[in-house]
Amino acid sequence: MWKYYLFLAAAIVCEITGTSALKASRGFSVPGWAVLTAAAYAGSFWLLGLTLKGMALGVAYAIWAGVGTVLTVLAGVVIFKERPDLPALLGMGLIIAGVAVMNLFSKTISH
Repeated sequence: MWKYYLFLAAAIVCEITGTSALKASRGFSVPGWAVLTAAAYAGSFWLLGLTLKGMALGVAYAIWAGVGTVLTVLAGVVIFKERPDLPALLGMGLIIAGVAVMNLFSKTISH
């Protein structure tokens, strides 16, 4: 089961990389960043596909999207000097709580 969490973690890292590169590409006008965006997203989907071999679709996607969202906001803070406001921070807290509840209490983690 742990290997599927490793695949999922790697998929999330690729997704964050792709999203950050997308911003850096300035609308795909910077070729190097545009290529990195496409490669990172392709890697993310490939790794998410591997994850789904041992994890339920809804749970895997919720973790991928939720954790990816929170870490992408943090990447925006660190890399692009963006500052989330209070509603954004509260929303991220709810996302983290939701992912924690799914992992701690859901019996649909694997299929």
